[in-house]
Amino acid sequence: MSDVTIRIPTPLRGFVGGRDQVEVPGATVREALTALTAGQAAFQDRLFTAEGDLRRFVNVYLGRDDVRRLGGLDTSLSAGATLTVMVALAGG
Repeated sequence: MSDVTIRIPTPLRGFVGGRDQVEVPGATVREALTALTAGQAAFQDRLFTAEGDLRRFVNVYLGRDDVRRLGGLDTSLSAGATLTVMVALAGG
């Protein structure tokens, strides 16, 4: 399993010590996000539904491609890949 970089949006940085990116192991998007949120139930709840799918307001990109248009959470990652997590903000 190789390390990938995950870019973290400002609203979620509190879960990762304020960092804007984190390196985690993962051969798929699911494995990388699971490693990112390991041991942090509140963080997991922010990203995933109870069924283990990405929440509607969470978008994850591999390069410029939305992973939902690729293989979803099962999208394969190569060594050195970069994922970008984006969350929609509500309000007015």
